[in-house]
Amino acid sequence: MRVEPGRASETWNFGPSLALDDSFPFVCAGCGDCCRHRNDLVLSGYDLYRIARRLHLSPRIVAHAFCKEYIAPQSCLPALCLTPDPQTGHCRFFEGNACTIHDARPLACALYPLGQSIDPVNAKVEYHAQLPLCGVCVRERTLRQYLDDAAIPDRTGIDARWAVVCTQISDQLLSAGGREHPHFAAAARRIHKALYLEYELGDDFYPQFQENTAQLMPLLARILS
Repeated sequence: MRVEPGRASETWNFGPSLALDDSFPFVCAGCGDCCRHRNDLVLSGYDLYRIARRLHLSPRIVAHAFCKEYIAPQSCLPALCLTPDPQTGHCRFFEGNACTIHDARPLACALYPLGQSIDPVNAKVEYHAQLPLCGVCVRERTLRQYLDDAAIPDRTGIDARWAVVCTQISDQLLSAGGREHPHFAAAARRIHKALYLEYELGDDFYPQFQENTAQLMPLLARILS
């Protein structure tokens, strides 16, 4: 089981796995340091959808305007990384020491300073603290309270399913030879559309995600055969 903090190029010292009722004394002090000089924030399809709804723009426009697409080297999956503000180097949505899309912030931001790991076999979710902790220490706080305050339980099922499906697609790509397959580029384009772009903002994300991936899997089998 891997810790997935949602950061593309950072090395963290992770503490042991935390149970929901374990002490987690962190409270954000609002310093904004975790938003400065950000060039490594990886988005899921659900993250992109939530940001797009918040901005009243299509996922395609948000991805084109604010993100960099790349192929993740280990999984061979197309991925999106939020690009920084070209003038400040900070997160594009960081203004005046605050997040302008706070109610739709990506999972990595909502979790911070936690790393989340999801077992792609049974979708078991675990949390690990990124040490040392910043913020304010409030000793009576628990992990459960922190997650509830950040609205993480509201989206855990979607995030877990995202991890499971992405693992399945990655396994399919890798077993076919990954980037060496002659039709890899075509497969990657179709995966990118299904996972990130083909969503109507007036409809809920998860049913669309299910439909997109149900159509994608047999198509990939044909492309990669």
